[in-house]
This record gives sequence, structure tokens and C-alpha cells, in this order.
Amino acid sequence: MMHTTNYRDTFIEVAEDCPAEHGVEPPLTENPTIATLHYRLIAEHPYSRTSDDVIFETWAQRNGVAVDDEAARARLFAKGQACLRSSPLGKRYGWGLHHDADGRVALVPRESDEYAALAADPTLSHTRAMRSRRA
Repeated sequence: MMHTTNYRDTFIEVAEDCPAEHGVEPPLTENPTIATLHYRLIAEHPYSRTSDDVIFETWAQRNGVAVDDEAARARLFAKGQACLRSSPLGKRYGWGLHHDADGRVALVPRESDEYAALAADPTLSHTRAMRSRRA
């Protein structure tokens, strides 16, 4: 059985305890962090990848696996993976994640008019990024 992290017609709002007042690009480091990889994959090509694509490509880059290795992808998703609600982008860096009808994802900075419109859109499912700390 293949598990999935994909959402459709969903807006993941920033975590309640997110410290960023606006969308901040994660810092570039010698060894890219998960936040940096997620940011690059989504920001450079909005609405071109699903959550599963982002999760797999991040894992593949960190583990030296080809991003077109379907067998490795099947092995990774044979067990459940954390979805983008656990991404540092929504927990720490101030980015909402909008998933369109086809499950493709884009970043939305929390200070933007687009964020406010998506957060108020009754046609979307709404959830929040996971908190960094327990309430």
C-alpha cells in the first residue's frame, strides 16, 4: 500500500506559535536544511509539485538518490511520512502552503493579501502547520 502526504483544495496556515511575522526565506547553508530544500522546490516552481513530490525530492537529495528512482519512491511511501504540516516553512518561516485541486503546492507569505484571502476561503479545507511546542 502506498501512503500519501498530498492534500487537495487545502490551505495550511502558519503554526500558532510561528515566530515569523512575514514569509522569510530560510538561510542558505553549506548543507541545505529541510527548510531550504522545501523552499527551493516549491518557491522556484509554484504549483508544479505535489506534497509527495516535495517530500520525496527532499529525501532523495539528502540521501543521494536519483529523483526519478520510482523504486526508492515506492519504498519511501510504503510507510507513512510526515506531511508538509510538519515543514519548517509553516512552523518557523511564516509561509502558508496552498494545495490546488490537483494537489500541487505553492508558498504564500503570511503578510500577503493572498494569504488573507486563502485563509478566509470557505471552498478550501483549512489546517495549520504543526506547533513547535506543546500548548
